Amino acid sequence: MGKKNWIEFENEEIIYQKPREENPRKILKINISKQKIGKKGKTITLINGLGIQNGKAVKELLKKMKVYCGTGGTLIGEDIQLQGDMVNKSIDFLRNEGFQNI
Repeated sequence: MGKKNWIEFENEEIIYQKPREENPRKILKINISKQKIGKKGKTITLINGLGIQNGKAVKELLKKMKVYCGTGGTLIGEDIQLQGDMVNKSIDFLRNEGFQNI
């Protein structure tokens, strides 16, 4: 007997596929603002909402950002503070690093 209208397929691949993990760099909304609060009226750039939980990775990102912007900066919790008005440079840097929702 031949298999005239019989189609064989395996649906195990569809059932047991792992859900694709989303990249946190694409999901979260990153806020970049400049402020004149504190620091004796000097302007700072505040970056929050990066969504990086690893402290070492945040410090490495801050180090690269300070070199790119040519300014000083610090890490307060999960927020990054840069000295001066570095909004445009920080947006360019974060886009080059793969962050999209800025």
